[in-house]
Amino acid sequence: MARTSGPGTRDRLIRAAEEIFAAQGVHGAQLRDVVALAGQANPSAVQYHFGSRAGLLDAVMAGRQARTEAVLAPLLTAADDETRALVGALVTAEASELRTERGRRCLRISAQLSHESGVRARTPHPTLAGTAYWRLIERIADRLAADGLPGPLLLERLDLALTVVGAALADRARQYLDGVEPLTGEALFLADLVETTTALLRAAQPEQAHHRKELP
Repeated sequence: MARTSGPGTRDRLIRAAEEIFAAQGVHGAQLRDVVALAGQANPSAVQYHFGSRAGLLDAVMAGRQARTEAVLAPLLTAADDETRALVGALVTAEASELRTERGRRCLRISAQLSHESGVRARTPHPTLAGTAYWRLIERIADRLAADGLPGPLLLERLDLALTVVGAALADRARQYLDGVEPLTGEALFLADLVETTTALLRAAQPEQAHHRKELP
């Protein structure tokens, strides 16, 4: 067993958490399994380094976010404000995590957290404030608003689109991790994901009569 406070312990715990959280689920995973996989003798190693399960999860997602931001930032700078171009930048950046087992696990984890971004309130989660990812979300929202989509529907649709992208990439990551042959090649899969998500965002606004709240 490794020492709890030794150099590299924090990284070993993060790596172990990526594996356990991906396999068991963010909320179902047992921290003792993370500690054991990281080779730690002290059962309180997670609390010592991260304070809590939430702190450990934040550390896992910080690494994933840093990798994605490095890909997304230049794509976002080059993209125009058309919906397809912005969605393409998002999918390309997120799909970069498919290249490694670590990234694939993180895709499976982040898909479980898709509704915690703050999109519905249009207020970023603290970890997303000032990021290229949030700037991308704002640019897509502005594009949809310019196309005449009303605020509440816009936010719900944008949140759904981000969930679809996250779920699709998480499932692709699962197939790679499990050695399952996908139905389509990756290039076609990603191109179709861009087109499908763009179509979702651009869908015609429902007729007013169709979305009035019904009385119980």
